[in-house]
Amino acid sequence: MKPQKLILSAITVIGVAVASYFVVQKTNQSPESKAVASQAEQKDAFDPAKLPEDLNGLLVAYRKIIILLADEKKLNAKERNEANRVGQALFHENLVRLNDLDVFFSKLKSLSNARREASFDTILTYIESGENLYDADRLAFREVLLKMQTLIATEQTLPAIKLHKRVTDDLNALSEIEKEYDKELKEIFSRFESRSIELKRERWDDYIAKLRKLYNREQILKDYGFILPYPEKPEAADEKDKEIFGQGLPPKTVVLTFDDGPHATYTDEIAAILKQYNVPGVFFQVGKNVGSVDAQGKESLNKNAATSKKLLSAGHVLANHSFSHALLSKQSGNNLTAEIEQTDKLLKAIDPARSSLFRFPYGAKNKEGMQILHKLGLRSVMWNIDSLDWADPVPNSIAGRVLGTLEKEQRGIILFHDIHERTVKALPLVLDKLIADGYSFASWDGTDFKIAKGGKPTPEKVSISTDYQNSWAIVIGINDYAKWPKLQYAVQDANAIRDTLINRMGFANDKVLTLTNADATRNNILALFHEKLGHGQLKKDDRVFVFFAGHGATRKLSSGRNLGYIIPVDSDPEQLSVDAIPMTDLQNIAESLNAKHILFVMDACYSGLGLTRGGGTSAFLRENSKRLGRQMLTAGGADQLVADGGPNGHSVFTWTLLQALSGKADMNGDGMITATELAAYIAPAVSSVSQQTPAFGSLPGSEGGEFVFEIRGEGEFLNAKTNQLSADAIALNNKLDGAVSKAASDTPIVIKNLNGGEQKIAAPKMVDGSSRQLAQRANDHGLQLYKEKQYAQAEAAFTEALKYRPDFGLAANNLGFVYFKQQKYAEAARWFENTLQIDPSRSIAYLNLGDARALLNENEKAKKAYTSFLELSPNSSNANYVKEALKKLN
Repeated sequence: MKPQKLILSAITVIGVAVASYFVVQKTNQSPESKAVASQAEQKDAFDPAKLPEDLNGLLVAYRKIIILLADEKKLNAKERNEANRVGQALFHENLVRLNDLDVFFSKLKSLSNARREASFDTILTYIESGENLYDADRLAFREVLLKMQTLIATEQTLPAIKLHKRVTDDLNALSEIEKEYDKELKEIFSRFESRSIELKRERWDDYIAKLRKLYNREQILKDYGFILPYPEKPEAADEKDKEIFGQGLPPKTVVLTFDDGPHATYTDEIAAILKQYNVPGVFFQVGKNVGSVDAQGKESLNKNAATSKKLLSAGHVLANHSFSHALLSKQSGNNLTAEIEQTDKLLKAIDPARSSLFRFPYGAKNKEGMQILHKLGLRSVMWNIDSLDWADPVPNSIAGRVLGTLEKEQRGIILFHDIHERTVKALPLVLDKLIADGYSFASWDGTDFKIAKGGKPTPEKVSISTDYQNSWAIVIGINDYAKWPKLQYAVQDANAIRDTLINRMGFANDKVLTLTNADATRNNILALFHEKLGHGQLKKDDRVFVFFAGHGATRKLSSGRNLGYIIPVDSDPEQLSVDAIPMTDLQNIAESLNAKHILFVMDACYSGLGLTRGGGTSAFLRENSKRLGRQMLTAGGADQLVADGGPNGHSVFTWTLLQALSGKADMNGDGMITATELAAYIAPAVSSVSQQTPAFGSLPGSEGGEFVFEIRGEGEFLNAKTNQLSADAIALNNKLDGAVSKAASDTPIVIKNLNGGEQKIAAPKMVDGSSRQLAQRANDHGLQLYKEKQYAQAEAAFTEALKYRPDFGLAANNLGFVYFKQQKYAEAARWFENTLQIDPSRSIAYLNLGDARALLNENEKAKKAYTSFLELSPNSSNANYVKEALKKLN
């Protein structure tokens, strides 16, 4: 190996072929057919055609170990332990690969000299000049070269002597490389065993940077069955003497802090900006700016203290930033005590319950200063995001610095100063972006920084209880009109809505009243309302959902006003006013029914409805159970045709409605879908893919109540029988979701009202939840993504679920199956095993594990998993499949 061949370059997957005389005939086997290969074939592990793959496996594991253990000192104890555990696993996997190479080399002994020498030449050519190998990568192959050197040394032919010299040159070249990386590689690999390599140094940072573009520590750990959970907040009592930095905040959470005030002008301007955005701030104030303390210790406030009091009244926090902004790390004794204590007295004069927060000027402190804080009951607060607004004169640059740092940190305490005009100009730029990105804003609650209530972007715990006694539905679908054009999808739409109400939304089967085709006459439709739901059938705390899929029509009255109709199966177009059902009748019915909330969803197009609008604030939602609600959502207006070209035999409107009810319309993540959220999702989505403009509003008689669907958490364990969406359904969903995301990014959402005008609906705020709720939410989202074949995003969602709840067996299985679907069978098997450690009774995980082990040709392990499945679920619909799989493995 010539040193000049060891070029610096990016790393790619190796595609070197074994010498042509070693190539074995390959067939295009499916993973399933490989799993049932004969036992005789599996016992022979020697496969020359796999040699490049084995060499690449050595290299990949070597790189991953480096990424896992680089910057180890920055990891916490748990991260270090898991990195070491997975590093050991990777190291021992490489030992297995080297053993396989021993088998390979032993096989070479039985071949002719020419074939053996050609095989060695192929291996050496790859190691010496394999495409896109980084110089440090070749250190992974030292053992391979040593094995070859030993084997070739036993031969005395001229080609063998030349090969031996070539291998020796290659080993010498490796030694040159090793000298470049001595310190770094020793730190990483010495823990495993002596490698007989004198490790070295060159452009190690360049090498690590290249590897980090290919791998990251979190992904490697996850591939080996470990996800580091989100840290639990420590008890305040355990942390009372520790400094506070920003890294311990929840993801996408910030604390806005302002030092050196109060300023006569800029502090008020910053407070006004915070009020406009409805977010809190923490103001670290310099004592001399608010008053003085005389020799007897008597405090006296000045006019700036009024600004401090206004900040306090606005819900902001006042904190201590020393008396004169001196460099306290150079102070001691009485001077140091006075700097801290005098401002503490002044802040107590403003607010006797002053906060316990203190920030050392310049962040500079000493041990004595920390002891004084402890004595006074104060906590030192630092920062991890520095705006540098004290030095940078350009507001855009200040904002860019904060946002750029946050993009890396994803959380933190931001340091601003409320004594500069440039800060006033930069702050709105920062807040606009943070709100758009969904950040939460925390404030001090007396013991810790916690997410504040009331800010626009702040997650808010909103308790929406459906509190319904009974759930009723009327579902109507008509294809076979006698005198109107026949429709294709209306009955299928109605049946799908019925199934969703019963299976997903908790409606009882006998309370979902359905009429289709010939049964959906005018008399029968009205009888459902008057006879089935009237005469005392409904209770005051019931809800009624009405779905109609069929023709709609609009008639212009002599007054010039439009009146909308739904068309029963027996309606005559020439007798519209007589045998169709006008919207005014439905309004009267809605007012007369003794139910708390009624929602009409009409997959038909017409116009002409009265409209009143309900509220949408969190307080409104909490009071929802006390208010009557009469609402309607329609597919479109007059002169618009219902688009029947949706996936799976549905109209576009009903398909979007079904997606919304699957959980996509839960726009604030509280596990509930209000009628307003339903409209906010459906209207922009449908309008983006059709000529329809859905309309929404409240009917006369409504008191602002919201019809609410409660979403049941998904409990499906992914497996081979889990249905996924068709290509056209996935394509349409991508368009729908894109339209909704675009609409929600620029609040408020504008949709049509029931009279054809426009109305604005404020985008709902995300709500907070327990770790269990957040985990379930992430898992449900992952299932949606899996069904849409968005595997990378599904993997991320299931990972998020396990960060919130490490013992979530459902998410562990589902993460494993996403790996399985991507043919990452070893990683899948690890997560199926994790599932069974969490819940050993979960039979479907044994089935998934058996399939993964079979595809890895680990037959004994596969048989054990399949057998466990049959023991737990002998009568399962999958039992015959498993029995057949076992036969093929025996």
